[in-house]
Amino acid sequence: MGAAMRRIHVGNALSAFGLGFTVPYLYVYVAQVRGLGSVTAGLVLAVFAVAALVVLPFAGRAIVRRGPLPVLLTALVVAAVGALSLGVSGQAATVLLSAALLGAGQAVMQPALATMIVDCSPAETRSRAFALQFFLQNLGLGIGGLIGGHLVDTSSPASFTLLFGIEAAMFLLLVGVLATVRMPRAPRVADAPEGAKGGWRQLLGNRAMTQLLVLGFVLFFACYGQFESGLSAYGVEAAGISTSALGTALAANTLAIVVAQFAVLRFVERRRRSRVIAAVGLIWAVAWAIAGYAGLGHGSQTMATAAFVSTYALFGLGESMLSPTLVPLVADLAPEGMAGQYNSAFALVKQLALAIGPAVGGPLAAALPGPYIVVFLLFSLLMTALAVRLGQRLTQVQDRPWSLRATRVVRQGGTPAEAEEPAQA
Repeated sequence: MGAAMRRIHVGNALSAFGLGFTVPYLYVYVAQVRGLGSVTAGLVLAVFAVAALVVLPFAGRAIVRRGPLPVLLTALVVAAVGALSLGVSGQAATVLLSAALLGAGQAVMQPALATMIVDCSPAETRSRAFALQFFLQNLGLGIGGLIGGHLVDTSSPASFTLLFGIEAAMFLLLVGVLATVRMPRAPRVADAPEGAKGGWRQLLGNRAMTQLLVLGFVLFFACYGQFESGLSAYGVEAAGISTSALGTALAANTLAIVVAQFAVLRFVERRRRSRVIAAVGLIWAVAWAIAGYAGLGHGSQTMATAAFVSTYALFGLGESMLSPTLVPLVADLAPEGMAGQYNSAFALVKQLALAIGPAVGGPLAAALPGPYIVVFLLFSLLMTALAVRLGQRLTQVQDRPWSLRATRVVRQGGTPAEAEEPAQA
């Protein structure tokens, strides 16, 4: 890795570490420590999602016009202000405003960092770069949450002020780390061909990208959107899982990612991206079936707990296969100079799915556990079907990036017909 890529990965780890400090304890902080009640705490969580949905459509255009680094630095400062003010806010209005700032800054960081990785990595090594990013994100979140859990005291608001202060310091430290990064010159919208200046209209006219956005929504809705809402509610209500066992399941998910990430990377790198995504859908369908056994199989409590922990571990295995696949595919679908726009669109779909997923999954899991499992098992199979269909629209280079090592040809944003001849050269 070059110096710029090393700093980007350090930045990823620092931002995840800071978020891990506060995200698991946000509800408790607002509802209990500040005494603002569960309704306000729920609104704070909703504000995070709404802020992301508001800023992401504009973030992509800003990244394309100004470059990812200035946009990232601005987002970090906004997030630092939001975190610091959230730690000292005692009124509902200021808490909600602070959460909006933190949520907006956090949302913009994702596509900006992803675009920086795209700009600093050749297509041949991009899968490895994003696998390392995902690994460091999960490691940072896990370590941050672990340390934060030992620092907080629900009887002491000052301990939470310290927590949010550390988070703000991480964001500002990241500003210092990245402010002097010398990014390679990437194409901007002013340099792009005339056909690449259409923004959202052009993006939605890219059939492969629109299919990937639909696939991404299904993926995030059926998996990530259920982790801390529907699936945990199902585990407690239907499977009788204790809170400590639920914590073990979440830890198993992180452990599976950390252990499997680089073990599966070599396998994933030599497989068609569409087939990898399809395989993840099948793995997650098995995970949902095992979850069904945990809650509906009428076995012993020990077996139910083991099955539930295995469900989270299988989800982690699937995530480790997707990390070197999805975002690099978004980058390869983007025409020259438009990676920021495409990354922001994918992040927008992700946020939308993460906002709708808990709202649908939580009540369904608590009221109708059997149908809940069936619905999301079918969503996983739908993900497989959509991935196979997507593969029919991808060029050889987009679906089989390892072919670049032989051809050394990079054709971004093209159609299968455009790429067919270079791929065979």
